[in-house]
Amino acid sequence: MVDSYRVAILGATGAVGTELLDLLEQRRFPVSDLKLLASPRSAGQRLQFKGESIPVEVVDDRSFAGVDLVLASAGASTSRVWAPKAVEAGAVVVDNSSAFRMDPAIPLIVPEVNPEAAATHQGIIANPNCTTILMAVAVFPLHQVQPIKRIVAATYQSASGAGARAMEEVKIQSQAILQGQSPQTEIFPYPLAFNLFPHNSKLNEQGYCEEEMKIVNETRKIFGAPDLRVTATCVRVPVLRAHSEAINLEFERPFSVEQARQILSQAPGVKLVEDWSANYFPMPIEASGKDEVLVGRIRQDISHPAALDLWLCGDQIRKGAALNAIQIAELLVQKDLLKPAIALTR
Repeated sequence: MVDSYRVAILGATGAVGTELLDLLEQRRFPVSDLKLLASPRSAGQRLQFKGESIPVEVVDDRSFAGVDLVLASAGASTSRVWAPKAVEAGAVVVDNSSAFRMDPAIPLIVPEVNPEAAATHQGIIANPNCTTILMAVAVFPLHQVQPIKRIVAATYQSASGAGARAMEEVKIQSQAILQGQSPQTEIFPYPLAFNLFPHNSKLNEQGYCEEEMKIVNETRKIFGAPDLRVTATCVRVPVLRAHSEAINLEFERPFSVEQARQILSQAPGVKLVEDWSANYFPMPIEASGKDEVLVGRIRQDISHPAALDLWLCGDQIRKGAALNAIQIAELLVQKDLLKPAIALTR
């Protein structure tokens, strides 16, 4: 017997929503019925799933009746409205927005790091921010061997983090610049093509932007380490898809590069990419479309005897968002934490 589930994707036409749809099919998640939900402007579109053309519906109070699992990727304000309604209707919600991440009653999960947190859910599970997910997958295996005292992160974030329209904007800007024209901006505050700028999310009184504080606070929650020292600088770069991060890790005592390399070469969700003779390490163009977080250039920090540096790249839309959500759903199935709709016989 194999259980099958009635699934809804909220925000189905966005970059992450369409990736969720593809991953449900690619990973053969047991779907008995699928609803595609979005705002009125997307109503009437049709998306393909397992050879079937499925219409996109406007989300409303009736949308979640009979639904077992909601994969939400439609922004925090939308999730705050609809996630509780989905739970009231009997569904479990895996939410990709920032709406519930720091709620102490709601688990924030990276399956390779804290799968046990799934058992504490009360209807909603939060999917972490993309940069947090990628970093957590790469550094938690080291943290398990020797607790990390401090993390210093610098992120190089692609246009995909702002959605499909942002990716298209960079393409149009690039064409304009190459044709000698002034690039126009709509999604980003400044031109991103042939440019970069510090992440444009809201700044706090300490001068840290929201994106940077997500890394700080979410990492502490996922690791179960509220006193972990974390600082970050987030930068938007002219890359279409896949984020990169330069990470400095300080430990209580020296952590050999050889041991770190050995651990990460066997870590779940990680692919070690290093060819020192060719100066070849992870690149976003090679991480795009991949499930794994590519990690490399692991080296001793010459300024601190108990610190290591590493470099990583990961697909923001995939592992940084949609794949992590699907893995959470798979985790719920494995732990018998998701109510099945129908029992099908193979």
